[in-house]
Amino acid sequence: MQLSIVIPLYDEEASLRQLHAEIAEVAETNGYEMEILFVDDGSTDGSWDLVEQLAREDPRVRGVRFRRNFGKAAALNAGFEAAQGEIVITMDADLQDDPKEIPKFLALLGTGFDVVSGWKQVRHDPWHKVIPSRFFNGMVGFMTGVKLHDHNCGMKAYRREIFEEVHLYGELHRFVPVLAAARGYRVGEKTIDHRARRFGRSKYGFTRFVKGFLDLFTVWFITGYGQRPQHLMGTLGLIAFTIGSVLLAWLAAQWCGSRLFFSPENYVHLGGKPAVIYGVGLMLLGGQLLSMGIIAELFVAYQNRTSKGYSVKSRTNMEDR
Repeated sequence: MQLSIVIPLYDEEASLRQLHAEIAEVAETNGYEMEILFVDDGSTDGSWDLVEQLAREDPRVRGVRFRRNFGKAAALNAGFEAAQGEIVITMDADLQDDPKEIPKFLALLGTGFDVVSGWKQVRHDPWHKVIPSRFFNGMVGFMTGVKLHDHNCGMKAYRREIFEEVHLYGELHRFVPVLAAARGYRVGEKTIDHRARRFGRSKYGFTRFVKGFLDLFTVWFITGYGQRPQHLMGTLGLIAFTIGSVLLAWLAAQWCGSRLFFSPENYVHLGGKPAVIYGVGLMLLGGQLLSMGIIAELFVAYQNRTSKGYSVKSRTNMEDR
């Protein structure tokens, strides 16, 4: 099996037959050996019935159906686990991604990239989706160093080996290139033809940007400090503990000095001073962060007993070792 097309879908009955026909045409024109893997994320229309019908008509079509809607990341993860091709291409089911782009993705993978992400340079989406998306993409590039124009694009190409090391959960599907880059895989980008939606409506509202920003901080922590959490939490803890200690030491010096060198009416009284509360609070916060860092390090140490903290690209002369 050369190529797997993974297509998550939710209530896309109207577009599936045409999408299948366009993909089949590309496969026949280019002589691709492929499978088309539809993952039904709990559709309430006739999408699954149509997937079963397409599977009877075309042996290249395979399908996975969820009991309910679990989200796009879960659908993609199920598709990646079921995929048999050396190359996996993901597409949305709403016909906005053009299957004619597939050969271009494969050509770019052939130049040495492990991940190729689509870029909808000319988008047929309303402004209230385009502007937040551009801001989000800029934030992802700034925080992770993986500078792509369109992290949210559903059309991407991967070498299948990536998913032996990158596992999705929650809504991390848009961050697969970032997670792959953190493992040392080469990430590229290409412009694609973005077509206007013909059927149905978008399943994503404004809340996806809120969730996306929260997931961004998760990915930033995983990729930057996943193997060394104490470096982040310990550093913040030491800073907080040091500031709190210095503040309390300064207050203690004031209190002692006033009793050594001043009359009773000029004594410094610490009761009710906000600085005391701040100092104690910072010391407690610092101690908690340091403790959390140690606990996180224990989790990482245990995890590394079963999964490697590195990624091997190739080996030579290692048959007997």
